[in-house]
Amino acid sequence: MARGSVRTKIFVISMRDAAQRRHAFISSGIPKSMPWDFFDAHEKLHAGLHYDEDKAIIAKGRPLKPGELGCFSSHHALWQKLLKDDADQYLILEDDILADWSFLKSLIAEDHGESGHDYIRLYYKKPAPQRILQRDFVCRTTRLIELSGYCFGTQAYLLTKNGAQRFLDNINAVDRPIDDQMDRSWVHGVPNLAVFPFPVLERAIPSAIGTSRFENYQIPERLKLRRFVSRQWERAAYQILGRRRFRFQL
Repeated sequence: MARGSVRTKIFVISMRDAAQRRHAFISSGIPKSMPWDFFDAHEKLHAGLHYDEDKAIIAKGRPLKPGELGCFSSHHALWQKLLKDDADQYLILEDDILADWSFLKSLIAEDHGESGHDYIRLYYKKPAPQRILQRDFVCRTTRLIELSGYCFGTQAYLLTKNGAQRFLDNINAVDRPIDDQMDRSWVHGVPNLAVFPFPVLERAIPSAIGTSRFENYQIPERLKLRRFVSRQWERAAYQILGRRRFRFQL
């Protein structure tokens, strides 16, 4: 991978009034040699996105919460910003992380678009089928893997211009949380790549989105059949398009 000529910018998604979380991030040890900026998180959907509650219930099994809509908008807006920017790639972080800054400094010095690695997540929440693509990725003992299925989380990822364009071309329907949509590589075609072991961890603090999304939701009778059919199609598509070439490796 080429070094030196790639242009990488770092943005940290954070609510404008999240003073304590912002202070914690500023104090997290990010080197002065890695310039970055806060990106004020959206609190509602921005122009170009449309939310249909019935479609969300059919796709996800419940309505999306306001915080999830804001999170979707924030990441979507940064993808749009990248396309208009003079940067080649963005490192997108959320403000509740702990990071190995030395690793990240080396990571952003490489041109991942040149290697076709358009989307590389640096943390995820749920184990998923995986296959190893490259050993000693960026540094010794670190691996680049490809994931299959849902693993969740948007805490930290690197995105190239090409990756942003492909996401924008395929992710506009707001019927699932943004991380669900990004995980669905068998639908949008952007490989779900990740670094392991994780160079980023999520701090154990309350989510700005809240926990009410985990409460039981009673699906309206008028949508139950459509929800059932949607789940069967989703499972079939994943098995046919997303899972078949993946096996756990030791």
